[in-house]
Amino acid sequence: MIKFQEDTKIPSFLGSPTQLFADSDPGRVLVVEDHADSRLVTVDQLQSHGYEIFEVENVSDVSDSIIDNLPDVILLGGNLLTGNNLELCRQLKKEQHSCSIPIILMVMGDDPRLRSQGQMAGANQVLSKPLERAILLSEVERHIQQKRMVEWLQQLHQVLFLISQTVENRCSAGVNSGLKLDELALSFGEYLQLSVMEINDLILAAHLHDIGMVGIPDSILLKQQQLTKSEKKTIEQHVLIGEKIFEPMQSRRGIAQIIRHHHERWDGSGYPDGLHGNDIPWLAQVFQVLDIYDALTRKRPYQSALSTADALKVLQDEVEKGWRNPDLVERFSQFILEKV
Repeated sequence: MIKFQEDTKIPSFLGSPTQLFADSDPGRVLVVEDHADSRLVTVDQLQSHGYEIFEVENVSDVSDSIIDNLPDVILLGGNLLTGNNLELCRQLKKEQHSCSIPIILMVMGDDPRLRSQGQMAGANQVLSKPLERAILLSEVERHIQQKRMVEWLQQLHQVLFLISQTVENRCSAGVNSGLKLDELALSFGEYLQLSVMEINDLILAAHLHDIGMVGIPDSILLKQQQLTKSEKKTIEQHVLIGEKIFEPMQSRRGIAQIIRHHHERWDGSGYPDGLHGNDIPWLAQVFQVLDIYDALTRKRPYQSALSTADALKVLQDEVEKGWRNPDLVERFSQFILEKV
């Protein structure tokens, strides 16, 4: 069992993502440049900083070099007026093997039209030749670190999903509730005209809201008899454990709020903080309605699925008990009835 206290911190030996990347290899750079002298100067500047360099002169060789060498960033030079490199940039941003690799266009002079064309073609950065060494190294390093941060977050998401799936299998005999719930979160989020970020948080929460159950002992989580008051308090800790797991992901605080507060009640009788009414974060209010409806209408080993009408009646009963936001449940009921 994984146990978290309120003051639990990320182990110091893990360090921050920035520290992790700083200790890794400097990075791989693909230099695409048809002018030999210009390419030589760029390569020398990069090699002096420790980067692993791959050189390509012909546009036709770029794709193969990317597949073979997996660069962290692409420097694309040459004469943009011909349009060849702009088209190459567009193509690389469409291809699955290269769309996530930052592209830095190197243009001759400081013509605003070329900068605009480069950005429209999908370039992450447009630099003017002749390149100052400090600027070149700074921009290459910045884009490498950004790419690795994105990759680190994607890997972290994958780990969290695997943990969540393990918890789901442990709790519900392999029934995967996240798949139906994330579809419901998407459609209701669009119905409420939530932002893209808010909808994404709801969808992720569909899979990760109970991830804190990983810290609850099997003797309590899988107990068939009625739980004692002490055991119920232990179960309630799963929202704090889940929030702690998400603590390093500061850019996705919406998910952490959903995880912590999706068991609060409108009248303040919920947990962990006993929040009242709109003191409960809005996304947590939305998610708990989705989660309750999904649970009621899903067949599980220990219960039959309720009909749409019966599930909506249960939600209305919870409104009358003072547990749910009346306006939100009414809007959700209208949404569901429009769908069926």
